Amino acid sequence: MYNKAFLIGNLTRDPELRYTTSGIPVAKFAIAVNRIRRGGEGGQDVDFINIVAWRRLAEICGEYLKKGRPVAIEGRLQIRTFEGRDGQQKVFSEVVAENMQMLGRKPDGSTGTGQSEDLAGTADNNEDIPF
Repeated sequence: MYNKAFLIGNLTRDPELRYTTSGIPVAKFAIAVNRIRRGGEGGQDVDFINIVAWRRLAEICGEYLKKGRPVAIEGRLQIRTFEGRDGQQKVFSEVVAENMQMLGRKPDGSTGTGQSEDLAGTADNNEDIPF
């Protein structure tokens, strides 16, 4: 079996970088991904995808990613269930990032050629600890 997701979208908010009780960095953020609407009406819809990154990749995401920036994410889809405060079972989906690449131009005021940034990160994230 194979579980691999490739997504390109824009960050909906700055990443939230935290640390587990054992000191492992974890970053959470979401990206907006356009999807072409099927049928005669044309146009596009937007899907908001939750992303979680672990360890060094989480630190890179926390330092370099900002709201609105385009990014490419490679990872695996993870579906979790939990009991909500109301006692009902909830289902939550997210992509656990294994690689990330920033796209587009560098922000104003930085040096460089304006080419796409290649700060790809890789994580060996076999630990699924929710925050």
